[in-house]
This record gives sequence, structure tokens and C-alpha cells, in this order.
Amino acid sequence: MRHSAAGAILVLAGFYLFIGGKANLMAKNAEEASELSRYLPKEVKGWREEGRDKFYNPETIFDYIDGAGEVYRAYNFQNLVARRYLKEGRPNLIADFFDMGSSADAFGVFTHDLEGEPLQIGQGAVYKGGLLSFWKDHCFVSLYAETETAETKLALLTLGEAIASAIPRQGKKPVLLSYVPENFNLKTARYFHNHLILNYHFFVSSENILLLDQKTEAVLCSSGEKAEKAFLLIVRYPDTQMAGVALQNLARVYMPDAAKSGLVQTEDKKWTAVKNKGDYLVVLFNAPLAAQAKNIIAEVASKIPD
Repeated sequence: MRHSAAGAILVLAGFYLFIGGKANLMAKNAEEASELSRYLPKEVKGWREEGRDKFYNPETIFDYIDGAGEVYRAYNFQNLVARRYLKEGRPNLIADFFDMGSSADAFGVFTHDLEGEPLQIGQGAVYKGGLLSFWKDHCFVSLYAETETAETKLALLTLGEAIASAIPRQGKKPVLLSYVPENFNLKTARYFHNHLILNYHFFVSSENILLLDQKTEAVLCSSGEKAEKAFLLIVRYPDTQMAGVALQNLARVYMPDAAKSGLVQTEDKKWTAVKNKGDYLVVLFNAPLAAQAKNIIAEVASKIPD
């Protein structure tokens, strides 16, 4: 097939526009990421910044973090700046500062791993084995020492407090938390978007029967101890139709013989209850009593605005 010179020029022009646009986007992302560096101090307790910071975005994060990169992408992170701190004869300290784009997602990615000692840094923090993580406003911060010592722990806590103080605003927690009844432990609540994160904390189905994706938001929390734990899931969908389909899917899998009542006893003698309200879906898993399941579902539904 023969091509005209004009056609070839148009193809080349389109190619260069694409490359130029991509380069401009990369430059913009790099500029936004470099802005995050201003929150990081150059020195803490004798540890000094190594040199140039490293910057990553959702496309390049796997160059820095392998498997865990998907977790941050699941929470819509925008940019990451990584800085290493050195002190002669001491373990290195590493600071990973994430711009999550919203306070809800900063809170959400923080709730993905709540193991450790709770601390009053930022708007919520935990420390365990040389790893300190916290959130504030739209930011999530992970600080760790390559080897934990009493000295590195003090340095990490000091570094965390300095970074948190540099972030000027407080963020708002997701509204979904306000619909959770008082007898559920909000300190262990998980906020997320997709079904892979849900299944990590509480397995529902290998298929995405609840239609969870980046356009949905959900909160999962528990009540009770160990084998007696009940799990409350509240999901908000983009529209009522999607919420209705999710209810139908859940009913088909969990309660094919009791879909109309929205209540079923499972093989382990526990109760599952479900209810739609507008673009919300409320599910209670593993309730010990049927009446308890119905009452909790009704309480949550009463808190959700019409």
C-alpha cells in the first residue's frame, strides 16, 4: 500500500504530539511529586538526607515497590517521594511520603494495616518493628529503619512528628464511618474501594459479586471477639441501579432461598442480613442471633440519608 508524503507527515505529527503530551504529563507529575519533598526535613537526630529524592507515580511505583504497589494503586495514590537518611555507623532510615489525592484515601490506605502500637502522630499512627506509618489530610507516610534499635525508634518518631507538623491541614474521615453503630470498633474500621481489599480483610467471594471498583466506597468493621466476630459492610455505589444489582448478586450467592427476607442462617449457624437504601448496600455477616442482625441493619439504614 502506498502512502502519500502528506499522510506520513500527519502520522509523524500525531506521534510527536503523543510523545510530547506524554512528556508534559510526566514532567507535571514529577513537578507535583517534587513538591512533596518540602514536607521532609533534611536532618533528624543526626541522620541526614542521602542526596536526591526519588519520585514515583502509579505507573512507575513497581520500580520501587513490587507486590505492595497494587495496594497503593487501589487507593488512587497520585505521587510518592522516597528519601533515605544516613548516619555513620547507624542503620539507614527511609521515608516514603504518598500524596493520596484525598483524605479519605489517605485514611483508607492507613487502615489497610493497623497492626502495631497506636500513636498520636498526625491523625492516626501505628509503630511496629521499626516501621512507623501515619496519615494526615491527603497524605500517607511510611517511615522505617533498616534495623530497629532504641535510637532508630526515637529518630523515626521524631521524624514522623516533624513531617506531620509540616502538613498544614487536617483531613476528614469518610462519611460512611458516621453510619456505623456504636458497638462496632471504629479503631479497626477499614475503608476501601475494590473487592480485592475487601477479601484481604474478610473473604466474601472470589468473584466481584458486589461490583466493587474505584467508583465505589466501602467501610468494613467488626464487633465481638475472635470466633464471635460479626462484620458490618457498608457500600456506597454511583447509583441505585448498581446497588440493586449488587444486592441481587449477594442474594444469589448467600441467600438464594431467603432473598426476599434479606436474612439467612449460614452453615456455621451464624446469620447474614442485607438491605438496600438508595445507592447504599448494608450487609452484616456472622451475627450470632437473627434479631441482632435485623436490628443492626435497621439501625444503619436509619442513619443513611434519604
